[in-house]
Amino acid sequence: MEKYMDYLLDQLQKIMVIDSPSGYTKEVIHYLSSELDRLGFSVDHTVKGGLIADLGGKDDKNALVIGAHVDTLGAMVQEIKSNGRLKITNIGGLNANNIEAETVTVVTKFNGTYEGTCQLCNASLHVNGKYDDTSRSFDTVEIVLDEPVFSKEDVEKLGICTGDYVCVDPRTKITRSGYIKSRFLDDKLSVAIILAYAKYLADEKIALDRKVYAYFSVYEEVGHGAAASMPEGITESLNIDMGCVGDGLECNEHKVSICAKDSAGPYNYEMVTNLILAAKKANAQYSVDIYPYYGSDVEVTLRAGYDIRHGLIGPGVYASHGYERSHKDGVLSTLKLLQSYIK
Repeated sequence: MEKYMDYLLDQLQKIMVIDSPSGYTKEVIHYLSSELDRLGFSVDHTVKGGLIADLGGKDDKNALVIGAHVDTLGAMVQEIKSNGRLKITNIGGLNANNIEAETVTVVTKFNGTYEGTCQLCNASLHVNGKYDDTSRSFDTVEIVLDEPVFSKEDVEKLGICTGDYVCVDPRTKITRSGYIKSRFLDDKLSVAIILAYAKYLADEKIALDRKVYAYFSVYEEVGHGAAASMPEGITESLNIDMGCVGDGLECNEHKVSICAKDSAGPYNYEMVTNLILAAKKANAQYSVDIYPYYGSDVEVTLRAGYDIRHGLIGPGVYASHGYERSHKDGVLSTLKLLQSYIK
């Protein structure tokens, strides 16, 4: 599977530059649809904007869904302030501590886009004596537009209004030592892994024994991504999301993590066992972990009433919901595990 890494990383960089906070995912879904069509796979679009690709396979009574979410954290204009700055409200788990001094793009509905920066209110240390003591929250940070605006009326003339999306620059970088650094590796890195698996199937003309679908959801970060529109005949759903890296966990950026339990409870015992066996067979670097503060898209599918077995794997990602970091090793191990499990 090593030969698909260049394609995988190229696709990652392409989808990273397409802003896609939850609810604003049309452009990235269009890109994924075009790429999967180019690879020769048929796709369907869900009513709420997700994408389901048929990756082939014979047994459609024992179908498998491999899923990842392409929506990211983001923000929205909550208020245009009298001084021409923007107060924002977070979308998903975006944290004000993690976006101070980041470049952002404000997406208007009818008047294009504008750049700006997220800053602490009264951000100059030479002026603000309480800079160090101020708790960062969405009440104490604001968007400073890169436009000559000094009043609410100035901003409104640009066509910016309440409800416009605010997208944070991902700052994607792949280092010479193989580390992948970016915002929103959760979960665009997993999306790129599924694309690479699809390319492997197309290039090698693999005929799968069981029907396999790829499901790209668009509302995971706000809690209802894969709650609907599952294909008929599925018996298993394997979510590919970030593997947690932190204190008390075995995973690191060089491994694929197999999640045995998270905050919602245990994953299917048989699937976890078979994923471990598949990782060993593929010689993948792996760990088995329990995530204390984590919930996944596949659990949303179960809560929606689908009678399926469920599992979760993912490349190790450090600093989740911040400026995240993974490594090519962990990505390759995830791709190897995916190929081995389905095979």
